Amino acid sequence: MRNEMCLEFSSISENEAFARVTVGSFITQIDPTMDELTEIKTVVSEAVTNSIIHGYNNDPNQKIFISCTITEDGIELSIKDDGIGIGDVEEARQPLYTSKPDMERSGMGFTIIENFMDTVEVISLPNEGTTVHMTKQLAKTKSVCK
Repeated sequence: MRNEMCLEFSSISENEAFARVTVGSFITQIDPTMDELTEIKTVVSEAVTNSIIHGYNNDPNQKIFISCTITEDGIELSIKDDGIGIGDVEEARQPLYTSKPDMERSGMGFTIIENFMDTVEVISLPNEGTTVHMTKQLAKTKSVCK
């Protein structure tokens, strides 16, 4: 089975919960475990928050784009913004790195995203935006060999 949804919404903090719940609702059709559902909702929250705060500097007049595809193996998830981008992606992926040191934040959440997803690819160019592509194989879709 392959199923896809695409979502576009304003870059305001209230929409972080909307994005999390929408992706969570979409993937429930493949019956993820509660842990898997929580992990996926957490990575959506982290990536959307990054777009709002770091990508768009809290500009509410911008858009965030999410695509989520259910595959035979699990899910593919992309979260994209057209914001300021990341100059050094490898530095940004370090624990506790933040582009907003004046805010009380503990990094950009890439460590959390990497811990919860099977693959994470961050594509970013200065002044062109950032896309975070992720995949996760769900327990129900994993092969069991005995």
